[in-house]
Amino acid sequence: MEGHVDIPDEVQTNNIKELTTFPFPPASECTYTNCYCEENVWKLCDHIRTKHPSHLEKCFVVFISNEEKQVPLWHQKASKRPDRLVVWDYHVVLVYQHDRGGLVYDLDTELLFPSPLALYVEHAIGDDSWLKPEFHRRFRVVAGEEYLKEFASDRSHMTKEDGTWMVEPPTYPCIQTLACQNNLADFISMQEGTGVGKVVDTKSLVKMFSQ
Repeated sequence: MEGHVDIPDEVQTNNIKELTTFPFPPASECTYTNCYCEENVWKLCDHIRTKHPSHLEKCFVVFISNEEKQVPLWHQKASKRPDRLVVWDYHVVLVYQHDRGGLVYDLDTELLFPSPLALYVEHAIGDDSWLKPEFHRRFRVVAGEEYLKEFASDRSHMTKEDGTWMVEPPTYPCIQTLACQNNLADFISMQEGTGVGKVVDTKSLVKMFSQ
């Protein structure tokens, strides 16, 4: 069981007001397609590679999922509930290693863009200890540069049996590499020792990006 995650003092005070979206554009100017979070985050990384390449090493892509593909997240724009809860099969955010600690860039949250990681964990992720085991969250952390090189999706996970779309896809071409057309499932998988990046729990995630 995971315990309570404390929010450092420096992210509970006026320092939050001082945060800007740099080196990313404001959320309203980011490339965004509903229900394609893995591609939205790829586009964020691509923006850094193109506009601010020296910052790419500070960018990390975080897939949130578990074996049951049931991950509750709060303060989600897509929710119609008062507590803004959505149970996703997976979700993807970007964490930027700021001098003050990790900053979360999530285009689907109602929280700040960006949000200090500890604040995001407290309000959007919460504590696994009061959730049933099948809802416990795991995190695959992948360096932004590696994500740009390795990720590929043919968007087949968003098609129905009759070939129509569950949700309309982005207007730009599918993101693919010379070696692969679709490896999304490998990134969603939370099996340790497989795929790229590192699989961790909530406490380890916070520790990775602590000052």
